Amino acid sequence: MKVTFLGTGTSIGVPRIGCYCPVCASDDPKNKRLRCALHLAHQGRSILVDAGPDLRTQALRYRIDRVDCVLLTHGHADHLHGLDDVRSYCFDRDQPLPCYADPHTIARIERVFDYAFDKDAPSATPQLTLRPIAGPFTACGLAIEPLTIYHGRAPVLAFRIGNFAYATDTNYIPEAAMARLHGLEVLVLDALRHKEHPTHFNVEQALAVVAELRPARTYLTHIAHDLDHHQTNAELPPSVELAYDGLVLELELK
Repeated sequence: MKVTFLGTGTSIGVPRIGCYCPVCASDDPKNKRLRCALHLAHQGRSILVDAGPDLRTQALRYRIDRVDCVLLTHGHADHLHGLDDVRSYCFDRDQPLPCYADPHTIARIERVFDYAFDKDAPSATPQLTLRPIAGPFTACGLAIEPLTIYHGRAPVLAFRIGNFAYATDTNYIPEAAMARLHGLEVLVLDALRHKEHPTHFNVEQALAVVAELRPARTYLTHIAHDLDHHQTNAELPPSVELAYDGLVLELELK
């Protein structure tokens, strides 16, 4: 499976509008972070994980010419509000594009993108099939295990696919989910900044999770402008590093 990080930034992205701190003013492309999203390619199938407001830019930048399904971690704007742009992937499809999400996120999609489900709406709208996640499922040939984690008080979904797991937007992983995150080759984990935050892990908290789970490799994501890419990496344990937009991982699923 090929994993491409389409975005690794926090909800307002990096650089932050109106900010000229060293990271926001940096010319280093690894300090420029679009909103969080992943692309998974496996056996000729194309899967989008989250659809934030930078989706069009991400799709063009990383040449995502086709999407076969969408997985959604939760319904916050920075992970959902680019969903209208998947209509470009619907024009040549015979069937609506499957979107997998928990029931709360599905309810939000039906409110925010109500026009997509209006039979009298123009054809140039997203053509979607909403598929509620209620347990492990298979999509595009991948066996996907959803895990409930918490973003403040809000439940969100992490996804485990073989020996890979993606857990963004969280500051608490319940014991049941932690038990399912052992034995990973790659863990992608939320780590917003050094200072504590009410709904995200900071770096220290993320490293405590890594110390307990002991994945072979960890990539930190959902990164604010507080963290300079190279300076932060120099301070992290050898098996942990900040992800960056455009990072590609090639994994043999087990």
